[in-house]
Amino acid sequence: MKKFLLIFIILSHNSIALGSIKENIIKNLSNINNLSFKFEQNINSKIEKGECIIEYPKKIFCDYNLPKNKILVSNGKSLVIITKNGSYYRYPIERTPLTYILDKNFLINQIQNLEERIIDNKFVNYTLLKDNNEINIFFDKDNYTLVGWQTLDIYQNLAITYISSVKKNMILKKNIFKLPTIN
Repeated sequence: MKKFLLIFIILSHNSIALGSIKENIIKNLSNINNLSFKFEQNINSKIEKGECIIEYPKKIFCDYNLPKNKILVSNGKSLVIITKNGSYYRYPIERTPLTYILDKNFLINQIQNLEERIIDNKFVNYTLLKDNNEINIFFDKDNYTLVGWQTLDIYQNLAITYISSVKKNMILKKNIFKLPTIN
């Protein structure tokens, strides 16, 4: 009987701890209007770095470092990628996994119904499945902050994005999410 009681207490403690992690991640997401961060993106072993700003829902501005030296912008409806050498690509945001990653209400609703995985006792992972997209989203286990995601891009390449130096609820420049045009 004592062994049963001890096992029950240990299991109950673990489920309470996991529940509080989920609750804290949801609470943290709920209180965020925007994020700015540095990123490192690995697409098929090609590394790109830069800085991004996200404003919920579905707005993002990313400035990539050299050598790519490109800009990615979403105004919430369209996603534009423009390179300094003049290449210009425009997609409906709904055709990309970013439509889900940039929608905190969607993330919160999904997380509420998903089981988390603890990775290396540092990260919390949720796997989201929506409209033929599999999105792995990662949070810091201790401070509940978003630390990255893994998806397949529009060309079905594995894209892993790590984020760091996260700042929340900054005052943003006006028109930062205005889509660039071809000159």
